[in-house]
Formats: sequence, structure tokens, C-alpha cells
Amino acid sequence: MNVKIVEKRNPRTGNPTTVIEGITHNPQVIEKLEKKLKSSCGAGGHTEGKTIIIHGAHTDKIRKILEKDGYNIR
Repeated sequence: MNVKIVEKRNPRTGNPTTVIEGITHNPQVIEKLEKKLKSSCGAGGHTEGKTIIIHGAHTDKIRKILEKDGYNIR
């Protein structure tokens, strides 16, 4: 599965966020993946539809975790 990892800024606070887009699994799998990413990064986050948002700049760490789990990063 191809996913896209983008680092953006929160428009209200200006803090960095890491956005994972393009996940086509069902909501239960997305929630499980979100929980895994949040705990491994030591950060908060949430899910908006099929997009996971993790607070902070964790692009490299998330890329390694997703590649290990078999995801293709665009």
C-alpha cells in the first residue's frame, strides 16, 4: 500500500505535525496503527477519516516504522 508522509505546520499554533495520508484500511486498523505510531514517537495525535496526524516532526521515525510494516512511502 502506498502512503504519503508530509510534515506540516498547525495553522493555529505554528507547531509541526506529521501527516500520514493514503491509508486504505478499515477504521479499526487505522486506529491501531495510529496508537502504535503515537506510542513509538511519544507524541499525541488523532485520525481524520483515512489520515493520521501525529504532533511533532517525526517524519524519519514514522517512515522507518511504516516501511518495516510493509508500506510503500511515496
